[in-house]
Amino acid sequence: MLYLLSDGLYLVLYYIIGYRKKVVITNLRNAFPGKNEKELEQISKAYYRYLCDLFLEVIKFLTISNKSMVKHCIYPPEYIELFNKYAEKKKSIILVMGHWGNWEWSGNAFSLVCRQQLYVIYHPLHNKQFNRLIYSMRSRFGTKLIAMKDTLREMLSHKNDVSATAFVADQTPPPEGAYWTTFLNQDTPVFNGTEKIARKINYTVFYARVKRIKRGYYTISAEVIAEEPAKTNEGEITELYIRKLEKDIIEMPEIWLWSHRRWKHKRINKNSV
Repeated sequence: MLYLLSDGLYLVLYYIIGYRKKVVITNLRNAFPGKNEKELEQISKAYYRYLCDLFLEVIKFLTISNKSMVKHCIYPPEYIELFNKYAEKKKSIILVMGHWGNWEWSGNAFSLVCRQQLYVIYHPLHNKQFNRLIYSMRSRFGTKLIAMKDTLREMLSHKNDVSATAFVADQTPPPEGAYWTTFLNQDTPVFNGTEKIARKINYTVFYARVKRIKRGYYTISAEVIAEEPAKTNEGEITELYIRKLEKDIIEMPEIWLWSHRRWKHKRINKNSV
């Protein structure tokens, strides 16, 4: 029934409202210059179908059971074992990911199957009632949230605990001070705060992906991109993360957030980092 509702929502969102269609098609044209208009339209439609599914899956947070959560967002045994090895060593970790797949479900599923206390970095919403709702949904299964402005202070305050801190790091930062790179064929500013914090506190950094298997089902995988961040060069962790995310998007473009105005900033000084 949930996905029947999603099918109806898709028809309204795509064909009647046309929600951010210009933004989506512009982003797709720039990201995939080798694809023709028919191919871009197919990706666009697939994206809107997925966006409607994602919206209703997030709402399902309010009622989904523990059993259903881990059934629909699967952490294969080898990755649970990988995370648990770090927990056994009393080593805290950082998870960096993008808006690819259902990043919301992945956090709550992690809290149900892994030993680390999970903290998720987030932007508090201006609407206090809606913010309380989102906070409640995200923390239902034990996940704790940290406001972005308090990230380093909060992480240091529980540095003696075994934790995992998740950063969804593909949002659009202010151009000043951002790390600039080429991402999906475009000059792109990237948040470098994750890397700065990782290098400062030397938590092992994992790149995590939430791949859609089929409608309503996801599988999680992860890999270490910096075992000892303090020993890495500036920009190295950010570049590794963005290249892996780019590869995932190219493989399955319809499950990334194309309606976001990701490239609204332009680099002023082409010679700057």
